[in-house]
Amino acid sequence: MTTTAPPARAAGAPTPVRRRGRMVDLALVLALVLVVGRFALEPVLVPTASMEPTLHAGSHVLVDHVGPLLRGYHRGDVVLLDAPDGSGLLVKRVAAVAGEDVAILDGVLTVDGVPVEEPWVDPGDVDSVYAELGRVPADHVVVLADHRPDARDSRTFGPVAVSALHGRVVATVWPLGALGGTP
Repeated sequence: MTTTAPPARAAGAPTPVRRRGRMVDLALVLALVLVVGRFALEPVLVPTASMEPTLHAGSHVLVDHVGPLLRGYHRGDVVLLDAPDGSGLLVKRVAAVAGEDVAILDGVLTVDGVPVEEPWVDPGDVDSVYAELGRVPADHVVVLADHRPDARDSRTFGPVAVSALHGRVVATVWPLGALGGTP
């Protein structure tokens, strides 16, 4: 009975077992990225023009679900939230957080009596706008649209529970001209 030696392998060439192990590792990493990525960053369609000029209706943005759980929400964050009337999702900007006193006086947002600079708001859109929103309750935020005329925001539905927020918008992914831009 004659035996033959297995074919010679080049030095350093992976064995079939090692190659299969790498494929399994790669598949696991890919699955982990897809699963974690789906929960951590979600692509979302901006439903209305209320955030213009920052975000246009039909734009696609990435919403970070994890960061706000770790760091909370802050004034100026653009957020995804459930519409209080149950009509779907809204994208708005956090204008004030719990404990702050909020008003809009002749179009100027004031927090605790101090005017807030809002470079994303067209002064012509907010001229002669007044709203006394009062003190923001614990575990709530006040959200406003960047394009305020006729927008549904905390001026119409009041402060929003933090639990109604889905996450913070971190980047625009469509249209391509706005790719990567953060609100």
